[in-house]
Amino acid sequence: MKKIRLLLIEDNRLLREGLAAMLKKQKDMNLVVTVGNGENIMKIMRKHKPDVILLDLGLRQRSSMYLVKLVKKNFPNTKIIMMDLIPLQADVLEFVQAGVSGFILKDATVNDFLKTIRSIAKGLQILPPNLTGSLFSQIVEHAINRSSPSALIESVRMTKRERQVIELIADGHTNKEIAQNLHLSTYTVKSHVHNILEKLALSTRVQIAKYLHDSIKTKSALDDLSLLDD
Repeated sequence: MKKIRLLLIEDNRLLREGLAAMLKKQKDMNLVVTVGNGENIMKIMRKHKPDVILLDLGLRQRSSMYLVKLVKKNFPNTKIIMMDLIPLQADVLEFVQAGVSGFILKDATVNDFLKTIRSIAKGLQILPPNLTGSLFSQIVEHAINRSSPSALIESVRMTKRERQVIELIADGHTNKEIAQNLHLSTYTVKSHVHNILEKLALSTRVQIAKYLHDSIKTKSALDDLSLLDD
């Protein structure tokens, strides 16, 4: 039986040693090396050739995103699993687009932890359980297969009212001005903006406008978005 060759990168010593002890007990896994940061990552990769990397999302002294991009550029077949307590949606999307294969929550059960490693080693993509089945998980799925900004926004189903709000945000209108324009209450507009941010996994109105301008060059192209009736 071919064992899954693992590289563990975790800067918390206690957690690193605990994970290492657990992984070494698995008959189908071979923990080839553990490190506290990503220094000399290329030398480590060339020497040990791991199948799967377990990478702490929040390394204190190194950029986890930098390590992901470096590994995927030079070792595209290596699977990367991010480890975090509660990853933000924006982080999940960014790391998936960079090429990671999945996420493991640091409070996961031992069985779930090991199951995730085995599944990803076989080629599956694994999202955090709290996102599985959500609209956001569908967006991430599109990002895995079609990573362009326009592909992401086109994958989201918007209501007619949300489309109107997006257009007005992109034109620079405030919530109060949008409310007056659409004959809605300011509270209702805020609710629409919140829903749009959630659907696009964004955090600010400026990002909505930027996404629209980057992904859709003309207002008429906005009609290509999938629509739902109010």
